[in-house]
Amino acid sequence: MKINGVEIIDTYAEAFPIWFSRVIITADSYELAKIAAVEATGFATSAIYCPCEAGIERLYEPSETPDGRPGISIFICTARKSLKENVADRVSQCILTAATTAVFDGFPDVKTTRFNTQIRFFGDKYESRVEVGGRKCWSIPVMEGDFICEDRFGGVKGIAGGNFFIMGKDRASALKAAQEAVKAFENTEGIIASFPGGIVASGSKVASKNYKFPMPASTNHKFCPSLKGKIEDSEVPDGVNAIYEIVINGLNAEVISAAMKKGILAATGVDGILYIGAGNYGGKLGTNNFYLHKILEGC
Repeated sequence: MKINGVEIIDTYAEAFPIWFSRVIITADSYELAKIAAVEATGFATSAIYCPCEAGIERLYEPSETPDGRPGISIFICTARKSLKENVADRVSQCILTAATTAVFDGFPDVKTTRFNTQIRFFGDKYESRVEVGGRKCWSIPVMEGDFICEDRFGGVKGIAGGNFFIMGKDRASALKAAQEAVKAFENTEGIIASFPGGIVASGSKVASKNYKFPMPASTNHKFCPSLKGKIEDSEVPDGVNAIYEIVINGLNAEVISAAMKKGILAATGVDGILYIGAGNYGGKLGTNNFYLHKILEGC
């Protein structure tokens, strides 16, 4: 299959189940809300070594938020048993401390998986109950005034690791295509791209093959252009000198597939892109498979 002259390799992306909490951050401006959102999603690119995976989902109009202010939602993704700890840590350390912010649960209708972050205890018994936009919240006195928050959040099961590889003749073209790919699906409900700028420069594989001590992951050597001609199992196609990976987490397979499609189509429109591939690990990573030819069928 070719799109815009770019060869779409007949392969699939391998992804895995993960749990999501959505945190809605509001502030006096989008700029202030984004500062808190960026801070709260730091050190959360990959479950390999980070405590969770997290990223910005989308902007919220004031008419969509409980307090009628500009908002930004973030996803915090981790194992079900770790949701409470990760949400509590990031709300208390990164959002509570940010100027003019308030915090609301992004899954208020979820009943089966709910947890209490106990953020209200920061109020040292000076906290009080308030209602905001029909929601029962806490008002915590802080130095700038009062921090308004919900401290109970819902969790839902989703998917992490939908991905595709952008293979270019050089780094400049591959990077431009990766940036265009992320722009094509950013601010979309139901997904995040947790890596820096949504782009992975150093894709990994499961475990390691060259050390006796255990490693959870190591460089994806088969797709390192500088190793081509030096290793027998290189999968870097002829003419490719740079590869970037785009990784997408989403609430379901449909939203991930739609985002992958938008991103791939945008990437193929950039000069110098030769191939689009994807990462899979023979079932060692997860059970959710995204086949590129199926996603792009009819394009």
